Amino acid sequence: MAAADSVADAPAAPALPGAAELVALRRRTTSVLVTSQILGGLGVATAVTLSAVLAQEVSGSEALSGLASTSSVIGTALLSLPLASLMSARGRRAGLTVAYLIGAVGGAVVVVGAVLGNFLLLLLGMTVFGASSSANLQARYAAADLAEPDQRAKAISFVVWATTIGAVLGPNIAAPAGRSVVGLGVPATAGAFVWATAVFILTAVLMHLLLRPDPLLTARALAAAEPSKDEHTAGPAAVGVAGEAEGHAEPKAAPGHSAKEDRSLRAGLAAVAASSHARLAVVTIAAAHTAMVSIMVMTPVDLGHHGAGIELIGMVISAHIVGMYAFSPVMGFLADRFGRLGVIVLSVALLSCAAALAGTANGDHVQSAAGLFLLGLGWSAGLVSGSALLTDSVPQAARAAVQGVSDLIMNAAAGAGGALAGLVVSQAGYGWLSALAATLLLPVAALVLISLSRRSGSPPRT
Repeated sequence: MAAADSVADAPAAPALPGAAELVALRRRTTSVLVTSQILGGLGVATAVTLSAVLAQEVSGSEALSGLASTSSVIGTALLSLPLASLMSARGRRAGLTVAYLIGAVGGAVVVVGAVLGNFLLLLLGMTVFGASSSANLQARYAAADLAEPDQRAKAISFVVWATTIGAVLGPNIAAPAGRSVVGLGVPATAGAFVWATAVFILTAVLMHLLLRPDPLLTARALAAAEPSKDEHTAGPAAVGVAGEAEGHAEPKAAPGHSAKEDRSLRAGLAAVAASSHARLAVVTIAAAHTAMVSIMVMTPVDLGHHGAGIELIGMVISAHIVGMYAFSPVMGFLADRFGRLGVIVLSVALLSCAAALAGTANGDHVQSAAGLFLLGLGWSAGLVSGSALLTDSVPQAARAAVQGVSDLIMNAAAGAGGALAGLVVSQAGYGWLSALAATLLLPVAALVLISLSRRSGSPPRT
C-alpha cells in the first residue's frame, strides 16, 4: 500500500526513451540548462554587482552594506532544502521553475525596499533573491541526471561553464540597467534588480516550457525499468585516481523502502551517512567553497590597503571568475578520465597554492591576481569532481535530497566563512585569513588518504 500511495502522490512517469532518443534528450536537456545558466547567471551577477552599494544608500551606513550579500547567501542556504524536496517529489522542472520565480519575487521586493527606503525590506528581498543562486547551483545536478556514469563530471562541468557568460556580462550591464529606470522613481542602483526580476521570469518560463521530459523523473523511470544497470560498473573513472582501473557499482536503494521514503530528506542524510565517498564529496564541496569565498570577499579590501584602484581590483576579480568557470570542462574531462579522487587532490593542491600566493602577496598585484586565478581554478576542480562523486555514491531515489543537503551545507559554511573573514582580517591580517582558509582543506586531504588506503587494502575484484 505504501508504494501505491507514493506512486499516487508522484507525477506520472515519462515515457521511456529509446537509445537514440536518449542521446537526443541528453543534448536537449544540456542545451536548455546551459541557456538557463547564462540567463540565471546574468541576473544574479547584474544585481549582486550593486547590492552593497544599494544597501549603503538605503541604510546610510557603510558598515551595513555587506549585509545585502550576506542575506542572499543565507537565502540560498535556507532555500536549498525546500527546493530539493520539491525536486525530489516533482522533478527538476518544477523545482527550477519555482526557484527562479521565487528569485524574481525577491528581486521585486528589493526594488520596493529601495523605493521606500526600507532597509529591512531590502534585506528580506535579498534573502528571497537567494533562490536564484540555489537554482543555478541545482541545475548542475540536473545535467547529471541522464548522463552516463563516466560522463557525469563532463555534463556537470558544461553547465558550470555556462555561468561564465552571465558572470562576465552581468557587471557590465549594471550601468545600463540603472539608466533604464531613471524617471520611474526607482533608484539607479536598484535598476539591476528590475532587470534581474525580468530575467528570472524569462528563465522560469524557459524551464517550464522546454525542460521536458523531466531529466530526474526520466532517470528514475529508466533505473526502475532496467534494474540490471545497478549491477554494472560505472567505468574506471567513477571514483579512482590515475592508474587505478577499479570499477564502481551504482549504489542501490535500501530494501523495504517505498519510493517516497527513499526520496525524503531524512533518507538523503542517511544515504550520505552510509557512504564514505558521499561524505568525502560533501566535505570537498563545502571546504572548497568556503575557502574560496573567505579569501575572495576580503581580497578587494587587501588590494585597496596596498594602493590598488577600482580598475585593478576589477581585473583581479575578473581573473578569479575566469578561473572559477572558464576551465570547468577541463575539470570535468579530468574527473571522468582519471577519477573523482584525483581531481579532488588537484583541487586541494590548487587551493593551497592559491592561499599561499594570495596571503603572501603583500602588495604584489600580479601575485594577487595569480593567487585569485588559482583560487577559482581550485574551486572549479572541487565543485565539479565533488558533485560528480556525490551523484555516483548514493542511490538514484535519494540523489535530489542528498544534493540539496550538500548545497545547504556548502552555502551555510561559506556564509559563516565570509562573515568571519572580515573579523579575522581586522584582528590578524589577510595573510592569516589565507592560512586559516587553507586549513579547511585538511579534512578533505585526510578523507582522500583514508579512501585510498581502503582501496589499496581491499582484495582485487573478480
